[in-house]
Amino acid sequence: MAQRISDLMASQAQQAFIGRCAEMELLRTMLSAQGPRVAHVHGIAGIGKTALLERFATEARGSGATVIQLDCRGIEPTESGLLKALGDAIGRVPTDAMALADRLGGLGETVVITFDTFEVFRLLDSFLRQVFVPSLPDNVRVVFLGREPPGAPWLAMPGWGSLLLSVPMSPLSTDEAAELLVRLGSEPEVAQRIARLTHGHPLALRLAAEAVREQPEGPLLRDSSLLHVLDELTRTFLADVGDPVTRRVLEGVALTRRATVSLLRVLFPDLAPQDAYQRLRSLPFVDVAEDGLIVHDAVRDPIARSLHASDPSRHLEYRRTAWRQLTSEAETAGSTDLWRYTADMLYLIENPVVREAFFPSDTAEYTVELARPEDHSALMDITRAHEGDTTAGAIKRWLQRLPQCFSVVRDQHGEVAGFCCKLRSDQVEPAWLLEDPITEQWFEHLRHRPMPRGEIALFCRRWLSREEGELPSAPQAAAWIDLKRTYMELRPRLRRVYLTVRDLPAYQSVALRLGFEVLEDHQATMDGLVYHSAVLDFGPSSVDGWLADLAAAELGVERPRQLLDTEARELVLDEGRVALTPLEFGVMHHLELRQGKAVSRSDLLRDVWGTTYEGGSNVVDAVVRTLRRKLGPQARRIETVTGVGYRLKS
Repeated sequence: MAQRISDLMASQAQQAFIGRCAEMELLRTMLSAQGPRVAHVHGIAGIGKTALLERFATEARGSGATVIQLDCRGIEPTESGLLKALGDAIGRVPTDAMALADRLGGLGETVVITFDTFEVFRLLDSFLRQVFVPSLPDNVRVVFLGREPPGAPWLAMPGWGSLLLSVPMSPLSTDEAAELLVRLGSEPEVAQRIARLTHGHPLALRLAAEAVREQPEGPLLRDSSLLHVLDELTRTFLADVGDPVTRRVLEGVALTRRATVSLLRVLFPDLAPQDAYQRLRSLPFVDVAEDGLIVHDAVRDPIARSLHASDPSRHLEYRRTAWRQLTSEAETAGSTDLWRYTADMLYLIENPVVREAFFPSDTAEYTVELARPEDHSALMDITRAHEGDTTAGAIKRWLQRLPQCFSVVRDQHGEVAGFCCKLRSDQVEPAWLLEDPITEQWFEHLRHRPMPRGEIALFCRRWLSREEGELPSAPQAAAWIDLKRTYMELRPRLRRVYLTVRDLPAYQSVALRLGFEVLEDHQATMDGLVYHSAVLDFGPSSVDGWLADLAAAELGVERPRQLLDTEARELVLDEGRVALTPLEFGVMHHLELRQGKAVSRSDLLRDVWGTTYEGGSNVVDAVVRTLRRKLGPQARRIETVTGVGYRLKS
């Protein structure tokens, strides 16, 4: 049978794989019956983790193992997102972790699951460690590849012992680096000089080899700092990257999380988008991911910094154009693709408060997990140390009623360093809210400013750290990262977040930047202390709409005016505002949430009227007729979809 080009490409990649004998030996132990079950492969960007993964995957498959490779950059960091990604990979979508375990148990004697770029999956670390991995059958091995070593909770968790493997990735030796450069086409004398300058960093070696190949007489670098070397190599390579068209395209996509044909079409309207895509794809530092092309961040960051310094107006215009396109695509994205647009929007936002909350960049000193019964006493000790008796009593009642709503923050020794209590409006009884002076204020606010049916409010009742109380601290930052995981899990139904603080000035500036509104008329006094309340209303598009608004404000882009004011329950038209009846509002709001998509009459009957009686579809048509009359010149925005129902055009 003739070889395919893909086979030749794989062979070339294997030939360029140098060294890593010690790392491979450690990973091979996982394939034995008594070997480790979990491995954390870790090292700085561009050190060669993915190349090691490909070599190990090839060997594992050669030994008869089933290998499932996941790239965390394209997976929503929620339990459902992980289950969906694994379901797609194994050919059956599991309903929960136990169903997944049953399926994996039948895939062969040894099954290896790999998670590449694990650093972007930190929001799900506790679930993986506490629920997912322990539930896997004995034939499964899990390999995490990221920038950080396993956190203290992985190392301290009882029972891991020899089942857990840590594989640090160090630079190649000088001889290995020189050998790699020779295989990439460099002359032996030049290879030795580059190997010494780059300190064996594989990505720097590949970039240097390409730069020398493009300009063999050019000057070599003198600075031995890795960051400076990468910056200089990137600039050198960018300056000589084939032609000005490819260089221009590379600069533009360096400001986005991923490059797609549709994004290239709007960023560079004078170019053929498919040609631009192929130009990028051929570059040695561009990865082909499931949802587009991704420029390696060790290359992307210096390019973005250079463009911002040399041409700030073009830097801003690229980001604005990307925002418009991503916002448009997200409006019609299916639920399985929505996370990709969320991540895209987060990448456009330079606000460090937002980006760091969703994609923390530093090593985690603290981890967050669900509180266990044995944590309750420590949790209450922290509460009593910083709160009065009345508040402590309220926290204790919530702990007794809804212990699953409490998360604890653990330090490197596994001790409870803080906690957070977050309650869902669809899981608490109104009577319980009224018993607590603070949640009573939130209940009253909801009563006067109700949310549309089916939407959820998240009550962040209290967070406290052992040492600092409610003041900003590292344990509190860890709790807020966990809170963002909850945002992801509850969207697109999550509409509002309520919280309370005593020291309002300590948080006001950050809270206002994020869109929180201080509720001046909803203060509560407990034990002689005043508790202030604030609310963040994400809007009808939930978390994704909120992020788009933050990006729009940062980029100076004016968002299109909403046709429906959900707070006032009115249409917002050029001619003025028009009041809606409850049924008109329900239909309009339902169509707006699914803008661009066909909505069936049966769906409207179920979600607006609360009935499944198909014979009542005429009442839907009657309400749509009155809506069209009230829309006036914009009546055509509600389209009739023959045989289905209706669709709201953008």
